[in-house]
Amino acid sequence: MAAPQGNQFWKNRSKHGRDKLFESPELLWESACEYFEWCDQNPWLSTKSSTTDKGNFFEEKPTQRPYSRSGLFLYIKCSETWLTNFKKECSQDFLRVIEEIEKVIDTQQFEEATVGAFNANIIARTLGLKERTDYTSGDKEIENKPPIIEVYNSCPPLANNENDIED
Repeated sequence: MAAPQGNQFWKNRSKHGRDKLFESPELLWESACEYFEWCDQNPWLSTKSSTTDKGNFFEEKPTQRPYSRSGLFLYIKCSETWLTNFKKECSQDFLRVIEEIEKVIDTQQFEEATVGAFNANIIARTLGLKERTDYTSGDKEIENKPPIIEVYNSCPPLANNENDIED
């Protein structure tokens, strides 16, 4: 049965809309710091194997866990889409906190890749870093045209049938 026309049932709701994920920029920052601490306290275990005359041995060594945006999203239970939409409508205070969080993640990844703790190629791709070579001479661009190669046919034409073949 449908609600009667002109009803005002919506006024009886206990709340309007869904709850905010974060009530303040400070709560967002605290959640991000909890994620960073969790990463530091829960390193990856790197397994190295070695073979000796006594057999195979496996050694587990803790390895720094990289901070990542996707890891943060999982930790605070949101999606990248939520963050993208939230950035469009949030206050400047929230934007500053989001920028700081992104800086912390990028800096940790870059510095750990620089000292060899993380794979530099993967981090470079993640951060959008590219190596570019500028082929210019002053203000003029150098044209790299391939050389022109002329091919001369010095062979006689092929015969089309047996009568065209000369002995």
